Amino acid sequence: MSLESLKVQIIKKAWEDAAFKANLAKDPIGAIKEAFGIEIPAGVELKVVEESPTLYYLAIPPKPEDVASGISSPNFVW
Repeated sequence: MSLESLKVQIIKKAWEDAAFKANLAKDPIGAIKEAFGIEIPAGVELKVVEESPTLYYLAIPPKPEDVASGISSPNFVW
């Protein structure tokens, strides 16, 4: 499964399952492992935030040269 496909599945499940959504907000790594059987690599931290009709978030990814040099985790980037 691609990371983009996983992201879509996580969002869809959060929309449809209030208990999963609450667990995802409290413990994203545990919720993803429990629901999808996906083990998030050690050292990766996930933060879940919920947008609203008037509040949006802009995630700035690592610079490509940082990913290429191994400074960031190239195995887990949305």
